[in-house]
Amino acid sequence: MKSNVGKFDKVIRILIAAITSTLYITGIISGTFGAVLLFVGGILLLTALVNFCPLYKLIGVNTCGVKK
Repeated sequence: MKSNVGKFDKVIRILIAAITSTLYITGIISGTFGAVLLFVGGILLLTALVNFCPLYKLIGVNTCGVKK
């Protein structure tokens, strides 16, 4: 698995995951909508931690930058 998630992208993914989980835990979002957002936040956090996004691989996007 080759990395395809860059630093800025990683920070944004972690922030979105933190915000969605905080909103769900505090009860601001709930129900099915809250569960879906929590799931999406979990996926974003996982992809940020492993530096690989399967969707990016499918569409040919790489935000990681060029390593020399």
